[in-house]
Amino acid sequence: MAPWRKLKPDLVDRFHETVAPIDGLVVRKMFGSPVGFVNGNMAATLIQDTFLVRLSQPERQERLDAGWSRFEPMPGRPMREYVALPEDVAADPVQAREWIDRAVDYVRTLPPKEPKVRKKRA
Repeated sequence: MAPWRKLKPDLVDRFHETVAPIDGLVVRKMFGSPVGFVNGNMAATLIQDTFLVRLSQPERQERLDAGWSRFEPMPGRPMREYVALPEDVAADPVQAREWIDRAVDYVRTLPPKEPKVRKKRA
């Protein structure tokens, strides 16, 4: 497995700028990366130097057929509903926003995820 690369501050800034105007999207950190959630469901994230978006099965398959890729945090273990934006798409704020909007539209169709109740430590 390739070594983990630290997030580039300019990419983090670009992620925040892209998702900031999206109504109902909340950004939280997970494993040091910014993640956009809608109704408790993850819609988009930035991992290392890759923008990931969560798409419906037909859109996801269409993108994979067009040469986009899945993200595998561990070899053979892809994040099943997520595709990586190609570098040229992620670098274009208009295109990146379009795909994040599509991800948000899909995630809005999912049932809201209830926050997990933390167990008290003894």
